[in-house]
Amino acid sequence: MAAQGDLLMVEERLLKILRCPLGKAKLREEKDSLVCERCGLRYPIRDGIPVMLIHEATLPAGVKEVKDLPCQKGGEKA
Repeated sequence: MAAQGDLLMVEERLLKILRCPLGKAKLREEKDSLVCERCGLRYPIRDGIPVMLIHEATLPAGVKEVKDLPCQKGGEKA
């Protein structure tokens, strides 16, 4: 991980290969999280390490359960 100011950031080369465990979509870094570009799940970054566990992720606004995410509907399950 590379430090940028006081905020630990995920290295660009790691970010290029990491994918959302559910829908396999790309992730973008926002503050202290990696966010799925498709479903909006937010995976925390703790001590500079992405925690890519679904049960540790934060659901996007308006979504109550993982099964309600776009990547989990319509036969698009991972």
